[in-house]
This record gives sequence, C-alpha cells and structure tokens, in this order.
Amino acid sequence: METKHYTVIKIEGEYATLKDKNSGEELFIAMALLPEETDIGVSLIWENLTYAVEE
Repeated sequence: METKHYTVIKIEGEYATLKDKNSGEELFIAMALLPEETDIGVSLIWENLTYAVEE
C-alpha cells in the first residue's frame, strides 16, 4: 500500500477534513480513527492502515 501524507484543514465535531499533500484531494474522516493529538494544521501520515502524526 502507498503511504499518504495529509494536513488537517478542518474539524467539525466528530469529523475532520484532511487534504492530501500530493493530489490536493480532500478526505472526510471520523476523529476516532485519528491520533489523539490531531488538530487543525497537524500533518498526518497514513501507512499500514493507520494514521500517525508526521514528525
């Protein structure tokens, strides 16, 4: 599976909108699937079917 890089651009209640850094595509996802420290502007990496904060 391909590794994806996202930026959190919006949080509305229990959902976040992520923007793919390469394609610019937006993804609407439940906050429960994201790391606890997720906030607007945070960079996330998706690999091995999980999200993690990108260092």
